[in-house]
Amino acid sequence: MILLRTWSSWECCGAKVKLNHSPSLPTFLRLRQSLQFLPTQSIQTILCSPRQKISADFIGLLPLLSLIVTSSAGTDHIDLVECSRHDIQVVSVPGDQAKDVADMAVGLLIDVLWKISAADRHVRKWGLSMPQNLSFGSKLKGKIMYHSRNEKPFILYPFYSNVVELAGNSDVLVFCCPLNEQTRHIINREVMLGKDGVIVNVGRGSLIDEKELVWCLMEEEIRDAGLDLFENEPNVPNELFPLDNVVLSPHAASLTSDGFTEVCELAAEALEVFFSSKLPSTQVLDD
Repeated sequence: MILLRTWSSWECCGAKVKLNHSPSLPTFLRLRQSLQFLPTQSIQTILCSPRQKISADFIGLLPLLSLIVTSSAGTDHIDLVECSRHDIQVVSVPGDQAKDVADMAVGLLIDVLWKISAADRHVRKWGLSMPQNLSFGSKLKGKIMYHSRNEKPFILYPFYSNVVELAGNSDVLVFCCPLNEQTRHIINREVMLGKDGVIVNVGRGSLIDEKELVWCLMEEEIRDAGLDLFENEPNVPNELFPLDNVVLSPHAASLTSDGFTEVCELAAEALEVFFSSKLPSTQVLDD
């Protein structure tokens, strides 16, 4: 089994190796194999997170790979087509992350509306000469509406089949959908709201056309944004750092102590079942 965390540095047999950059996973495996640190021919399982891309090239280096366990709800970082071609199971063990992510979405929304982070920076720099325009107003009043691939009969809120129409009737958009070919850049210039609009993203970074979002924030074409994810992680656009109309979070919505413990327990259970020659019961290949 291989546990994928960070591969820019590692230790084996007392020898420490550090790279100046993080190579791709295939390059990482070839390097470790050449140093006789990792017998790739014998690896059967992988435990990973969304930060590691499990590509076809990577899978091709592991002929005995049979199971990939990911700690995330999404599987867009894994080449599912290649996994299916090689009969590799993909198991998602996010635990009850949905509640933690929902809490983060609300937290980001309150922060951007109240300008809490911006006020914090102001106090640290200037003291109590606070700006007077930190008004909460009535932005959290109103009704909830939603967009999805299909209308959910158990959801009583108004349904919009078109995200552009939803945006046109909303002051706040919260995105928490999985990333696939249909949802990539679902937040484009057409969806971007007017000057009073707010965008919160706790789904995947590539749901947003990030270049367009940066431009809209800099030009104040939208009011605010709360972002827990970015399109080219771990890179964050430098243009966002000085802006007071955006709150940034390091892909941490699901990183709670309880959530981490639950994910570890579920991952251990899935691996134990696999190595007991039974099929895991939580297989997830797509949303």
